[in-house]
Amino acid sequence: MIDLIMRYQVGGSLKYDDSTYIVRQADEQLYTGLKTGKFCYVFNCHQTGKSSLLHRTIHRLEKENYICVYLDSFLFGTNQITPIQWYKGIIISLLHKLNLTEKVNFQSWWEQQSELEPVQKLYKFVEQVLLREVQNNRIFIFIDNINSLLSLKFPVKDFFIWMHYCYEQQAHNPSFQRLGFAIFGVASPSNLIADRHRTPFNIGQAIKLSDFQLHEAMPLVEGLEEVVSQPQTILVHIIYWTKGQPFLTQKLCQLVVQVALESYKGTTTIPNGTEGYWIEQLVRSRIIQHWEFQDEPEHFLTIKNRLLFDKHKARKLLKIYQRMLQVEELRNRNPIENLIPADNSEEQTELLLSGLVENYNGYLKVKNPIYRSIFTPQWVSRQLENLFLS
Repeated sequence: MIDLIMRYQVGGSLKYDDSTYIVRQADEQLYTGLKTGKFCYVFNCHQTGKSSLLHRTIHRLEKENYICVYLDSFLFGTNQITPIQWYKGIIISLLHKLNLTEKVNFQSWWEQQSELEPVQKLYKFVEQVLLREVQNNRIFIFIDNINSLLSLKFPVKDFFIWMHYCYEQQAHNPSFQRLGFAIFGVASPSNLIADRHRTPFNIGQAIKLSDFQLHEAMPLVEGLEEVVSQPQTILVHIIYWTKGQPFLTQKLCQLVVQVALESYKGTTTIPNGTEGYWIEQLVRSRIIQHWEFQDEPEHFLTIKNRLLFDKHKARKLLKIYQRMLQVEELRNRNPIENLIPADNSEEQTELLLSGLVENYNGYLKVKNPIYRSIFTPQWVSRQLENLFLS
């Protein structure tokens, strides 16, 4: 029975064969998009399953004997790194991950390119080394944590222009048709490159990583079957509170198992019709109340920090969110009252990337009842007052 507690993974990336991995529409879209030669990107807020999707897709492609390279932008260097060091790190990573170190004398090759700019060295490496040494196979480069590039002290637009160049070359050089990219992160295309004519995002496919739908989440029932008497009904109420947010859904499933084992040492019999009340009490006592002390691994604090990190933007973000809460309260009394339209502004984009709200049919909406119960109008007022006093 103790093993069941570990059944649900709260935080971190799931293994490709994890039984609690939930297959979503994004799985097929990413896999198909890459195989058909599209540049794919998965941008979403924290803890929504981006890295799990990445590693599962890599495994799926490698089973078909395609070559996949995983690069984590976060590991390329700190904000003190120079452009030369950064691009050199990428090239060295590609050399090692593609097992080219014995075929290519990197130091000699690097010195021969001394007159080129760092990004030009990357151009040349891919075209004259990588695609020549790795023949008769397709290569997919997966880049994770792309948002870490925003902290670098030099412009990264050239890196994205390089990716755009690689896709343009497909029409002129058939070798480039074997090269594909998928990038992941907490960002928006406009965060990363403002040049609309030279960005790869205008030729790429955005993969929408939606929250779990109830029918998709049904595999999670298996872990509840041993500890509660109505596992499917319990899952329905879990999804009501989380609205399928991946981290919260896994966490609440784990809490159900944990509480059942702690309190009942076995299967918990919940009287028919009281499942919703049982889950609500669990949510309020183990998640919402004193959330600052129960937020482990961190989730709500991540949202809070995203909202308040930049004091200049924080007031604007909080004001938008405050207005959202006011409008939702008005709608409860008068359904004719309109929600706030999504307008793709910089402030709304930042609010969406916090994960607190979502774009629902063109309007902003608080993502789930748990968030609404934590980030209340009173919480917003306190934060605005703190900003005013600071």
